[in-house]
Amino acid sequence: MTGIEQVRLGAVGQRRRKLMLSAMAVGTLLAVPALSAATPVRSASAANVTTASAAPSTPKPTVVLVHGAFADSSSWDAVTSRLERQGYPVLGVANPLRGLASDSAYVSSVLDTIPGPVVLVGHSYGGAVITDAAAGHANVKALVYIAAFAPDQGESGLAILGQYPGSQLPPALTVRAFPGGQDAYVDPADFRQVFAADVPAGKARLMAAGQRPVALAAFAEPSSTPAWRTIPSWFLVAGADHAIPPAAEQAMARRAGSHTEVIRGASHAVLVSRPDATAHVIEAAARATS
Repeated sequence: MTGIEQVRLGAVGQRRRKLMLSAMAVGTLLAVPALSAATPVRSASAANVTTASAAPSTPKPTVVLVHGAFADSSSWDAVTSRLERQGYPVLGVANPLRGLASDSAYVSSVLDTIPGPVVLVGHSYGGAVITDAAAGHANVKALVYIAAFAPDQGESGLAILGQYPGSQLPPALTVRAFPGGQDAYVDPADFRQVFAADVPAGKARLMAAGQRPVALAAFAEPSSTPAWRTIPSWFLVAGADHAIPPAAEQAMARRAGSHTEVIRGASHAVLVSRPDATAHVIEAAARATS
């Protein structure tokens, strides 16, 4: 092979190598868009937004409402509607009104069935019931007293009324016997003045006619160890209460270390006459649990 032929063959080989390299380069360039389309890159901010939106929200506590004597769970209706509009699950418990120990045991059994945190609310005699019923329930995160009794260990409702003059309730009571005991009602003629002075007259008449009696012995039954010693509490004091004197409510609130709000001019039926103020106190307790 001559020198000229070798030069020609070398040139051909170089052209072939260049063509192969060019083909490889084109293939690489064509592959890059395909990879980019298959594996899109998210910005750091987009990743953070996705993570934040996937984070679970904290569920709101269940609000358990316990009515007092001479009332039923319908007394909470206006408060319930306000709490539900704010997204709170609400349960109104039918307080048996047969005796402090048995009523508290019943409410305690209801609490056993509720998963998650609870804000436990009591009105009037219902305050004494929640004071005992909350014991041993770690899910009860707050107690709320609405113009209520908050007795200490060994105290009864009658004993508290005896310490603070001004209650018009005892002389307004009428008693009817039932097998094994006596039931106490508020005389309908006195009901509005004693129980619901700031409630419209027509509504107060219906409340008086439909009142649920309480076993007279329940007012005299002493309380057990109070849950307010270990559970944070809130207290709405009805400033014109003729059933439980406001001075008694304020004293019990101070003793329990409660967050306290006084509603001037409010009757014992403050949950009926001032549902906005009542719901506000309950919501404050609920927000503090989260």
